[in-house]
Amino acid sequence: MSQKIASDSMHINIEQLQQELNVEQREFNELQQRHFKVRAKMALENEALRKSFRGASDFLMGKRKAVFPDEGALSALRDRGEAIRQHSLAHLPELLERLEKNLTANGIQVHWAETADEACTIIHDILTANNARTVVKGKSMVTEEIELNHFLEARGIECLESDMGEYLVQLAGETPSHIIMPAIHKNKAQIAKLMHARAQTSDGSQVPYTEDVDELIGNARAILRDKFMRADAGISGVNMAVANSGTLCLVENEGNGRMTTTMPKLHIAVTGIEKVVEDFSHVPELLTLLTRSATGQKISTYFNMISGPKKAGELDGPEQVHLVLVDNGRSRIFSHPVLKPTLQCIRCGACMNHCPVYARVGGHAYGSTYPGPIGQVVTPQIAGLEKHGDMLSACSLNGACGEACPVRIPLPELIRELRAEAVSPQFTDAAAVSNATAVQEVMGRGAKRTLGESLIWRGWALTHRFAPLYRIMTTAMTRGRGLFRSKAAAALLSPWTDSRSTPQPARRSLHELAKARGMAGQYQNNTADKRGDNA
Repeated sequence: MSQKIASDSMHINIEQLQQELNVEQREFNELQQRHFKVRAKMALENEALRKSFRGASDFLMGKRKAVFPDEGALSALRDRGEAIRQHSLAHLPELLERLEKNLTANGIQVHWAETADEACTIIHDILTANNARTVVKGKSMVTEEIELNHFLEARGIECLESDMGEYLVQLAGETPSHIIMPAIHKNKAQIAKLMHARAQTSDGSQVPYTEDVDELIGNARAILRDKFMRADAGISGVNMAVANSGTLCLVENEGNGRMTTTMPKLHIAVTGIEKVVEDFSHVPELLTLLTRSATGQKISTYFNMISGPKKAGELDGPEQVHLVLVDNGRSRIFSHPVLKPTLQCIRCGACMNHCPVYARVGGHAYGSTYPGPIGQVVTPQIAGLEKHGDMLSACSLNGACGEACPVRIPLPELIRELRAEAVSPQFTDAAAVSNATAVQEVMGRGAKRTLGESLIWRGWALTHRFAPLYRIMTTAMTRGRGLFRSKAAAALLSPWTDSRSTPQPARRSLHELAKARGMAGQYQNNTADKRGDNA
């Protein structure tokens, strides 16, 4: 009898827990549709979230510093990393053609996708042609970017994340909050509840509740290994694609990437077109920068090199290998004269770890696949300034991200450029468009430009151009300085005064002070003398 009561109690607890998680998931989805400022404000009010991110950022910054004790050696390594990435971008069209040629020679089928929908459709068609209904997926930010999981699930194909963090995020119905550690926003107790309520073993039973980290990982691995054994296909990302040899390189720590790319009969790799490097000699230095900047490791646990499908006599490996090269706005970034360095990114996440804003609001506040400084640069260029231009305000321009970037992407400068693009006039001149200026234009240019703001700045410029107007403006501000203390002014200036003092004009203008001290006539005489000299 006591056993039955205990069982019923556990059943009730699980049901309640599932309901709570469902509510949290709905709230998360609703929040992601809200304005950036709303998401950021809620994140700042979440003490547990701020504690998690602050602790994680400090930990990762400390580990990075420990593996780069010599500042001179680090600077030299960053120089080489930057040079390699710039070399790859300078020869990108040629290298992509060479990559396709060598991959094809190795037996890897290459597909080109201009948009996210096209990439998803290509992958779905490959899976359908091979009767694949269950997919295990290694960690891939590009597949997150194109929302591949949702696309496949809507068409009846099960797609299970195999990276531990990605798996937990998928269980929660959320998106990653960090490009390296997707579930960094969750603590041990939250993960325990999530696993207990939503994870099931191969026999359909609930995973027992535990907050022991080793047991949590063990339970998840048991579930994933069963999925690996039954999966029809594996999907992975690519960290570097070597053009000269036609080799796909994959960096990971858990072994799930290797299982994803070897156990299923079908392997589909997905990557952005910018991930190509020319030669294997470029790989070691980029790998050194990637692992040390990301997690403070001298080398990752696994480094996979994929050069083709399984050959005769080999015991493991896929029978088919496909590579989907995704553009999704990257060509537009490539053609921009200022923003092109965006494509140097090796996705290490160091800029996030060092960003004081990211440490306070977390990844989900940005509302995009790529959060933090790199997200502020990448996302508006891919998805447009109309949708994501607001995230550009989540930056104090302190420069920490640029100092931390292992390949020296000038992130603060790129953020400033995008801020300017967001409020710049849109190109309407037909000659400019025909001159390929439109290709260099960021999608959604001028989306944050408002008529009211434009009129204010034009009026400001006008008053500074003509002395009488400037005198009228300064006189009005000094005489009406008391209005700045009114409730109406406080409401109007609240975006500024929420974190700053309310501006207070001086009691008297500079002209009035000069006149009171008997300097006005002297100034006028000096001005007249200068005019006479110029004459």
